[in-house]
Amino acid sequence: QVQLVESGGGLVQPGGSLTLSCTVSGRVFYSHATVGWYRQTPGKGREFVASVAPTGLTKYADSVKGRFTISRDNAKSTLYLQMNGLKFDDTAVYYCNRITSLTWPWGQGTQVTVSS
Repeated sequence: QVQLVESGGGLVQPGGSLTLSCTVSGRVFYSHATVGWYRQTPGKGREFVASVAPTGLTKYADSVKGRFTISRDNAKSTLYLQMNGLKFDDTAVYYCNRITSLTWPWGQGTQVTVSS
């Protein structure tokens, strides 16, 4: 069974940085999947943040372009999100998953709170 475990969230001041990690375990061809990050705030649906294809091609939501960097380590089946220049609006629970309608079971996410 596929399991996603996100980590690295926390409380940070505006302008600060965090690096999120997501480890994928189970019978998956991780290196063949386009994977990415979503985020969710209370009362809102999940919002796409960034993705990285098996080729290394990356995509970002306009709201995070130039501030966030997504990367992957296929040997470790791990996904990362380097977040710089954090803003109040980045406060959310961040989730990882593959970018497809057939998602893996969602993990618990990791809370990122940007506050002064």
